[in-house]
Amino acid sequence: MLKLGVPSKGRLMDKTFAWFAERGVTLRRTGSEREYAGAVEGAEGVALVLLSAGEIPRELAAGRIHLGVTGTDLVRETIPDWQSEVEELARLGFGHADLVIAVPAAWIDVETLDDLDAAAAAFRAVHGHRLRIATKYHRLVREHLRENGVADYQLVDSQGATEGTVKNQTAEAIADITSSGETLRANHLKTLSDGPILRSEATLFRARNGAWAPAETNALARLKEQLGLRA
Repeated sequence: MLKLGVPSKGRLMDKTFAWFAERGVTLRRTGSEREYAGAVEGAEGVALVLLSAGEIPRELAAGRIHLGVTGTDLVRETIPDWQSEVEELARLGFGHADLVIAVPAAWIDVETLDDLDAAAAAFRAVHGHRLRIATKYHRLVREHLRENGVADYQLVDSQGATEGTVKNQTAEAIADITSSGETLRANHLKTLSDGPILRSEATLFRARNGAWAPAETNALARLKEQLGLRA
C-alpha cells in the first residue's frame, strides 16, 4: 500500500485535501480529530497517514511513508543531504513563506549580510560575547551565513514567538519564517535586503528509500497520472 502523509490539521490539511480533490482524489478524515485516521477515494492502492507537518520529513527520510506533503523549509532543515533522501514531485501553490534574517529596525546601518557581519564583530568587541540570532532553523541559517562569510555570531534556539526574543533581550536578531512581514514590523524588526534564505511552499515529496515493492511503484505511477504529474 502506498502511504501518503498529509498534515493532520489546520489550513495545510484543508488546502492539501482541496488540491487533491481538484484532481479527482478525495482525502478525508475518519473518526474524531483525535484519531488521526483517514481514507482515500479515487486512487487505488493509496493509504492516507495524518501527521504533523514537522513529522512528515522524518517519516519520509526513514522510509515509513512513501509520499508526504510538507513545507520545503521543514524538509531542508530536517533532512541532511535532503536531495538524496527525497524527490520533489510537485509544488502545490500554497503555504508560501520566506525564511528571513531580521534585525532591529533601529539598526539603520545594517541592511545587508555584509553589514550584519560588521555589526557582529563590533558587537563582540563591545559586549564580550557573540551576537545572538534566535531561530529554529539552525541548519539552514548556519549554511546561509557560512556561504556569505558571516562568522561572529551564535544561534540560540527558539521554538515559538521568535519575533519577541529581541524585545525580551534573549537575542539581538532573528531568523524565522514570514509570509507578510506584519509580525516582524509589529515587533520593530526589518529583513535584510539580500533576500530570503529560502522561499518555502507546501510540496509533495517522494521518499527515495524505504519499501518500494512493485505494488507501491505501480500505485505511484497511477497516482501521478491522475494528478497530472510527469511520469
